[in-house]
Order: sequence, then C-alpha cells, then structure tokens
Amino acid sequence: MRTYLARALASAVLAAAAATSAADVATDAATDPASGLVNDLLLSPVTVTGTREQTPLAETPSAVGIIERDAINIVRPSHPQQLLGQIPGVAIGVTNGEGHTTAIRQGFTTSPLYLFLEDGIPIRATGNFNHNALYELNIPSAGGIEVVRGIGSALYGSDAVGGIVNVLTRTPKETPGVDLSVEAGSFGWARLLGGIDSGRLGSSAVRADLNLTHTDGWRDRTAYDRQSLNLRWDYEQDAWTVVKTIIGVTHIDQQTGANSPLPRELYLNDPTANLRSPAYRIVNALRVSSAIDKDLGGGQLLSVTPYFRDNRMDLNGSYNFSPTSSSARIERTEVQSFGLMLKYRKNLDDAMRTRVITGVDFDYSPSRREEDKLILQTRSGNQGARTDYIGYMVGPRVYDYQVAYQSVAPYVHLETSPVERLRVTAGLRYDYARYALDNNAVAGAGAGGFYQPADGAVDFSRLSPKLGATWALSPASHVFASYNQGFRTPSESQLFRAGAASAAQMEAALGLKPILAEQFEAGVRGYLEGWRFEAVAYLLNKHDDLLGQRDASGVTVQTNNGATRHKGVEFGLGRQLAPAWRVDVAASYAVHRYVEWVGSGVDYSGNEVEASPRVISNVRLSWAPRQGTFAQLEWVHLGSYYLEASNKLGTYRGHDLFNLRVTQSIDARWTMFARVLNLTDQHFADSASVSGGAAVYSPGLPRAMYVGLEGKW
Repeated sequence: MRTYLARALASAVLAAAAATSAADVATDAATDPASGLVNDLLLSPVTVTGTREQTPLAETPSAVGIIERDAINIVRPSHPQQLLGQIPGVAIGVTNGEGHTTAIRQGFTTSPLYLFLEDGIPIRATGNFNHNALYELNIPSAGGIEVVRGIGSALYGSDAVGGIVNVLTRTPKETPGVDLSVEAGSFGWARLLGGIDSGRLGSSAVRADLNLTHTDGWRDRTAYDRQSLNLRWDYEQDAWTVVKTIIGVTHIDQQTGANSPLPRELYLNDPTANLRSPAYRIVNALRVSSAIDKDLGGGQLLSVTPYFRDNRMDLNGSYNFSPTSSSARIERTEVQSFGLMLKYRKNLDDAMRTRVITGVDFDYSPSRREEDKLILQTRSGNQGARTDYIGYMVGPRVYDYQVAYQSVAPYVHLETSPVERLRVTAGLRYDYARYALDNNAVAGAGAGGFYQPADGAVDFSRLSPKLGATWALSPASHVFASYNQGFRTPSESQLFRAGAASAAQMEAALGLKPILAEQFEAGVRGYLEGWRFEAVAYLLNKHDDLLGQRDASGVTVQTNNGATRHKGVEFGLGRQLAPAWRVDVAASYAVHRYVEWVGSGVDYSGNEVEASPRVISNVRLSWAPRQGTFAQLEWVHLGSYYLEASNKLGTYRGHDLFNLRVTQSIDARWTMFARVLNLTDQHFADSASVSGGAAVYSPGLPRAMYVGLEGKW
C-alpha cells in the first residue's frame, strides 16, 4: 500500500512540475478558446458537493467530475450511461429501462457503495438503497451533475464509498420562458421534455420540468414508460435569507427483461429473445425539500434543510427467473423518510482564510416489506440457461414486516491556508444508525422455509476521519492529496430477509457489521499549453466486506469475511485543435482484486473481481464550424473482464461503440437534433456472467436512431 501511494504521489508531483510552466495561462474559464464549444469536465470553477456550498475546485482535495447543462443538452441522454461515462473513471451499465449498475472505483455492481443525491440530499434512505435509483431523477432536465469519485467528505456518511453522484436542479431564470423538446426514434421511442420559467415574481422565481418517455424496447416484451415532474421555487425572504424548495415526482412502469441474460448461442443468433418476460417493475417516487440559508453576518451561514421522501416499488425482478434461484419472491416495498440537515459555517480568520463547517444530519425512515413466494412456470423442453419462463403463480407470504430506520450524524469540517498556495482540509464524522424490526410473521421457521426473526433492533456506529490538501503550482494548475475513511451499513433486506433456514443463520445475518473502507488519493489538475488536464491515482481498500457463505442445505448467508483492493489511475484531457474542432478524453486503468475471499469451500483470494474491466475510456471529437451548428463523434471503449470470481470460466472481451450527435439551429427559436447510438451496429453485451456453470450475456442496444425538434420562447 505504501509503495503504491509513493508511486502515485511521485506521478502527481512529476506531472505537477511540468504544469508549472503554464503559469502564464489564465485561470478564468472565459479565457479558454474552447469554453463556448463544449462543457469542461476537468476544471470547472466551482463545485458544491463536497461542502454543500460553492467551493473552488482548485481548493477541493478530491477527484470531482462536473457536467454542466450545456453538455446534458448535447447528449440528450435516454440513459445515465450515455452521460456519466464522459467523466474519467466512471462507467454505468444498463439493466432495464433507465435502470443501471455503477462502476466508480469498483467493478460493475448492484451493492450499496454509492450515494445518489439531488441538490445534496440523498434520494433514498441508507437502509433502503436501490442500485437503480438514478432513474427516479429527471436527468435529461437537470441543471448539472457532479460526481465525486471515491469516498466522500465529512459531510457524507454511509454508502459514499465508491462515489457520490449529485444531480443538480435547474435554477429558475430571471425572465419568463418556455422550452419544449419532442423526439422519436428506433424501437418505438418517444419522449417529450418541457420546461417553464415563471421569471422573477417579486422575491420569487419558479421553474417546472416535465419528462414523458415511452419505448417499446428492442427485445421482446421490454416496454418502458416514465412520467416525471419537477418543481423548483427560489424565494428571497430578505437580503440575508434564501429558500430553495424542490418537489420531484416520478412514476415508472417497465417490463424488466431488457437485461435478462442469454446463453451464447441465443446471444449471438437471437439477441431479441427474452427468456424472463414475466418480470416487471413499477416505481413511484416523491421528494420534497426546502433548503433555508440564513446569512448571520460576520462570515456566518446557517443552513436548515428539512425533507420528505416517499418511495414505493412493486417488483418481480428478472433475477427471480433463474435456474440458480431457489427462492424466487415477488416484492412490494414502501419507504417514507423524514429528514433534517443542519449546517453552520463560520469564517474564523481572514489572513489564513480559515473556516469551519459543522452540522448534524437526522433521518427517520419507516418502511414496509411484503414478499410472496413465486411458483415459476416454464416452457417445456428447455433447461439451464435456456429455460424460457412464461409465467408464474403467487405462493404463500414469505416476508411481511416493518422496519423503522433512524440515523443521526454530527460532523465537523475545517479548512485553512497556512501559506497562500496551500489549502488544508480536515474532517470528522460520527454516524449512528438503528434498525427496529416489527415482524408481522411468527418468529421461527416460516413460509417457504425461511426463518423469521423476532421483533428487535440492531444498531451501528462509526467515526470517520478525513484529511486533504491542495497546492497551487501556478495560477493555472494545482496538485491535491487526501486520505479518507468510509463505510456502509448493511441494508434492512440484508439484515431481516437473509433467506435463512435456521435460527443460527438468521443470527449470523443480524450480526453483520458495516463494511469499512479507506482511500489514499493524489492528483493534479490544470492547464498546460492549451490542454486542460487531470490525472489522479488512488488506492481504495475495503475490509469486512460482505461475503456469501453457502451451508450444507444450499442456503447462502452474508458474513463479514471479505477484503478487496482497488487501485488505479484516471486521466482527463481536453484541447481546442482548431477554431472548429475540439477533442476530449476520459480514461482510466484500474485493477480490482480480492485480497481475502474464502467461503463455501472456495478461495478467491488474489483473483480479480468479476465484472471489473481494467480499462474504461471515452473519446469525443466535436465540430462547431459556425454558431448553431454542432456535431460530435464519441468512441466508448470498455475493456475485458472476468465472468466470475474464480477467473477460470472465461472473460467478456469488451467492446468499442461509436455514437454520433448532431444539432442544427433553424432560427433563434427552433433547433433540430439527431443522434445515432451504436453507429456501427456492434454486437456487444451490457453485462456478462456465469449461470449454471455456463457463460451468459445480456445483449446491448443495436444501432438506434433518434430525431427531434426543440423550441424556446
């Protein structure tokens, strides 16, 4: 670990030494000749995620990727994958509709290792993580997105291990206006995006955004529908008090077989086949928050943010329809959240620009879970990975319980500059969480052979330190380094629905501990001879990771026996090649490895983590010959990865995809746009794994074309 960190620091220092020659390059983004062409993902002037208020990126000791509104409007994403992959070290996998897996300093995973935010507020409670949660946000209408790679600052707790994705709402405009976008495309795609700005009404301004989306899906029975409405009301009570109120509502109805895997023969010859067509997912999400910022004078700011969430889901997951699944269940979950985020900032010393941020986060999230056993119906003559599931019957109730999740987390964050070029940050956060179970089933052996826990409670606590520093090499570049600790608590489903068949197995589930993580990171950012650049090296270790242990009865329970190591480098480059041409590159090389992973009679220690490509890259060539004309060719490369943890049953070879986007203004009001995804119609897999000892693949979207028209008034 020390050797790797020394090499990382040395690399950063060497790159920084070269960057010192750029001292005569202006730091103002307006002076960069490319600033009017495409969004800069490398050195945007400010970031808001780390401290929940605007902070210069040059004084932020962490790897932050920033996507502004202009870039979102260029991409017009139909899935988060198409946008977030433009940030170095970030990859998003497609599951169903806008569902996703995430790979930020981890392999592609559904584990709760990421914190998803809307304007700094978690969109779900820690105990009810959903790896698909970004589909609850209206990303095509967002004002911007910030991604913190790796463990977050002291202002964030559980789940902020692999990274933080913060989706920012659009600020209401000072003048009234309407924007409307309609588009149609391959496989029955249709979408309407609409926005209305009230303009300034006295001390208020309001913006509303609507998203209506439908697709028939390119595979059999994979239709998807969503309706989203977002409201933001900015109100200035007086010269010292600002209130921002946000309401977000999303309804999703989808057939979830879009990511169902196929054996190799069907994957190659009949990729539209869907062997798990009865699967579905219905989602309803509501978020309401009101951020009140009060300037107390004397460099003091008080922020009070109450919020409410309501998340409901009716799910028959495609993973239920699997020859390796012996415990298929249909699920209904409800979670309401009542939260409060308090933050106080005080500027202490002008000479050293010292400031302290302290606060406390409260969350109370009662939830309910009902699950019924599924009796699966299959087409005769098929078996193993070729099994075609055509229906199901609902069996007895398996789980029926309520869980009250409560958490309180005080924190303190300090920033100071002992010398002009140095900015030091230090933080400490204490998290306490409690799960209280009220089981409607009788404790003991229950329906379906699952053991039911008795009413009770479990709690977790963790103290997490953070330390970082930035050093300005010149007005145009800086280096940074940090050490952060993070963790994530087990979710309510891991604690209380472990599928255990005995009291001992259930006791093991209730005895789970938090996963612990620590990260060393060093990097350099800036301008050099016309290039905007970023280079970051990191080492992230996880301890007490959850490892499935299968007993003699075939039941798998989770234990804290795993340890993994994740190390890599991330690069970002951007340059104006000519007045009309620009190139942008985002790339990463990483190795994700099991350090200790022994269970169920196997030992994967030393192996690479499955579904973890070493190389991820995104290259964009943009052309803007005149005002109102824009085209971008994008090359997306995903490297090869192992299909399973033994590293013996094959690899997925990776893929290269090309996407084309074109925009042409008709006049000051109307704009036409078009995009082609998978331009060369490559046959590729969104994910690949092993089922029943054989490789299976989830085929990715073939060539798809979209055209649309946007108007602004």
